[in-house]
Amino acid sequence: MDVLTQQDVQKYQDEGYLVLDGLLSPEECDALRERMSEIIDRMDVPEHCRIQFSTDHDEQLKTQGNADYFITSGDKIRFFFEKGVFDDKGEFIVPREHSLNKIGHALHAYEPLFKAVTHSPKVQNLSKKLGLINPVILQSMYIFKQPGIGGEVTPHQDATFLYTQPLGRVIGMWIALEDATLENGCLWFIPGSHSDGISRRMVRTPKGTFPLTDFIGREKNYDDNLFVPTPVKKGGAVLIHGEVVHRSAANTSDASRHVYTFHIMDSQNTVWSPENWLQPTEELPFPSLYT
Repeated sequence: MDVLTQQDVQKYQDEGYLVLDGLLSPEECDALRERMSEIIDRMDVPEHCRIQFSTDHDEQLKTQGNADYFITSGDKIRFFFEKGVFDDKGEFIVPREHSLNKIGHALHAYEPLFKAVTHSPKVQNLSKKLGLINPVILQSMYIFKQPGIGGEVTPHQDATFLYTQPLGRVIGMWIALEDATLENGCLWFIPGSHSDGISRRMVRTPKGTFPLTDFIGREKNYDDNLFVPTPVKKGGAVLIHGEVVHRSAANTSDASRHVYTFHIMDSQNTVWSPENWLQPTEELPFPSLYT
C-alpha cells in the first residue's frame, strides 16, 4: 500500500470511511494472530465471569462486576466474552479460543507486536496525509467475531463512545487479520453519514451511582437500504470517521473474522470529554502516535 493519494483523502472526507488494501502483509497478520493465541492460552478468566447465579443479588453482582471491569479497562488488557460460553459454575462450555468477543483496550501500549503496528510508519504517514497534527492513541481492541456465535453490532457512531469537542477529531483504524466477507460479518457503512453530528452519547454517571455509564439521546432508526457492505481482504484496513454510521452483521459462517482496531484522536485544539467512559490514567496517558 502506498501512502494516501489526494483522491483517497477526498473520498474519506466525502464518505466518512475509506478501504485501504494491503496495510499489513499476510505474515504480519499471522504474527498478530499467533501472539493473540498465546495471550488466550495464558488468560485468567475474570472473577465476575465465574459468579454462579442463584439469586437476583448474584445477577446484580455480576452486572456490576462486568461494568466495573469494563470501565477500568482503558489502561489494561482485558477479556470480554460472548454470551453463553460459561456453564452455571463458570466453566467454559466452548473451547476458550472460541469464547471471546474482544480483548481491550491497551494492546497498543503493552503488547510489542500490536504497538509496532499501531505506531508503524504506514499508520503515521496516513495520519499525516489526513492532516493530523498531534494524534494520540485512545484505545485498541482485538475483535474475534467468532464463527456461528459472533453477534451483530447494531448501527452506531464511534463518537457516541469517544466524544470530543469539536467533533470530527477521532478516527478508527480497523485492520482485517483475515478476510472480512459478507458471510462472516464485514462492516457496512452509510456513506456521507458523518456530517450530521451524533444523536447519542455514552457518559459516565456521577461517582457512587449505578449503572456506571448511561446514554444521553437515542440512536436514530436508519434505513437499511442506505448501508453499503465493505468486504476487506486479509491485511486490508478501513479508516473510519468518528461520526460515520456503521454496523456489522452476525457471523453465520464457519470462519472467524479477526480484526485489530484502534482509535486515534488529533489532540491539537481538542477537548476529550471528561464524561467519556475511557479516560487517560497516570499509568497510561494517551500516547502520541508520532513517537
